Amino acid sequence: MSKEPIGSFALVLHSHLPWLPHHGTWPVGEEWLYQAWAHSYLPIVDLARRFAAEGKRDMFTLGITPVLAAQLDDPYSLRGVHDWLGNWNLRAQYAGVRWQAADPLLREVAAAEFRASAAALTEFETHWSSGFSPILRTLVGSGVIELIGGPATHPFQPLLDPRLRAFALRTGLDDTEARIGHRPEGIWAPECGYAPGMETGYAAAGVRRFLVDGPALHGDTSAARTVGDSDVVCFGRDLEVTYRVWSPKASYPGDPAYRDFHTYDHPSGLKPSRVTGRNVDPEHKRPYEPALAAQAIERHVTDFVDTVVRRLTDLREQHGKPGLVVSAYDTELYGHWWHEGPVWLEKVLRALPEAGVRVTSLRGALEAGHLGGRVDLPASSWGSGKDWRVWDGEQVADLVHAGAELQRDLLDLVDRHPVDDRDPVMDQVLREALLALSSDWAFMVTKDSAADYARRRAKVHGERYAELASLVRAGARDRASQRAAELVSEDGPFAGLDARRLGTDE
Repeated sequence: MSKEPIGSFALVLHSHLPWLPHHGTWPVGEEWLYQAWAHSYLPIVDLARRFAAEGKRDMFTLGITPVLAAQLDDPYSLRGVHDWLGNWNLRAQYAGVRWQAADPLLREVAAAEFRASAAALTEFETHWSSGFSPILRTLVGSGVIELIGGPATHPFQPLLDPRLRAFALRTGLDDTEARIGHRPEGIWAPECGYAPGMETGYAAAGVRRFLVDGPALHGDTSAARTVGDSDVVCFGRDLEVTYRVWSPKASYPGDPAYRDFHTYDHPSGLKPSRVTGRNVDPEHKRPYEPALAAQAIERHVTDFVDTVVRRLTDLREQHGKPGLVVSAYDTELYGHWWHEGPVWLEKVLRALPEAGVRVTSLRGALEAGHLGGRVDLPASSWGSGKDWRVWDGEQVADLVHAGAELQRDLLDLVDRHPVDDRDPVMDQVLREALLALSSDWAFMVTKDSAADYARRRAKVHGERYAELASLVRAGARDRASQRAAELVSEDGPFAGLDARRLGTDE
């Protein structure tokens, strides 16, 4: 890109899964973590590493929630994903034998899965055997990405008591800093949840920028905005562009040529079909054809780049200066949900500069001058209706009530039983409380996505919290210490979590 860019494009990837180790395997549980690890995290990190080797900077903003980072560094999870990758390779070999006399396209699916699994094993054994933090530290140091973090267990912050909200955010930022030696200046506010005044807490925690959904800014997402009377800025997702890729109704991954996420060959666990059509039953879907998928990728790269260019051209005409497009997605879309996503993403990030667009991060967008005036944000989220209904609606009223009761009980416990020294029991009390308050449980219930699992997880952590709290109140110190030691072996993220800090104004 030799001439002045027509505007800037900032990709934001939000990487998050709730705490899954030791909490079931299939169909929801550790399997979810290992699939996302194999099909999304490995290829996205590999892409960032290759960009870094080319000397590129600020190619995208990568959000890693602290609870996901904890899993990607956890020795139990590292052993588990290594086993899973080896099993994937064996399943591909089995499918190759099983489909030997089948359609040649199915044989190619098996061969492609064998190559992909072997490459993933090599990638993991070469770069990931010591966990994610060393890799992330290198990427952040190279400047190829901007890292953003968030609160410890991804709670829906507007529903948290301000004390607990501040504690969760501080714990999450501290954990990220401990892992990589860098404290993020930006966060992905879980679910883009916002309540008026939260910017004050962000400023106190050292957060300088965060994400909201486009409607919170009435669609005026062409620049960052300072929020309220603070110096904290918000960026809004440009839905006109973002929804080209992923929307509630129609988007690229639904193209008939792409691999179908939902259709399994159950003996091998592989996904051998293409989408074929929206109303085609699984047994009638056609075998996956890489050549057709490659053609679809090229069409969708062209469409997306053209969409960004049109949007930025319109913004420049409206405002008389280059504008900004922020396009934000769950990282797990790329590779896990949308098999072809990582290839599409790399092609887009390489094609945009050729089309006259500056590719940058949120940090880079501010450095390029994409800062507008102040704004007063409404209560909002990126969920259905752009309000809080997904996390505090009628379907999850019981979870909301239980969460509010837990918070009141927790604060009472901390105030009545203060500790002067580091206390493993009270630390585990806080872990279980924060895990119970994860936003994922309400989301899964409202969306009827493994709702039974979500309710069970909220209940388990709530009961574990209540058990420890009861022992603390009863003065049963030895029993509490024994039980906390048992629980931390299953629910042990955030080694630096310090319950004393909830009892202070720090």
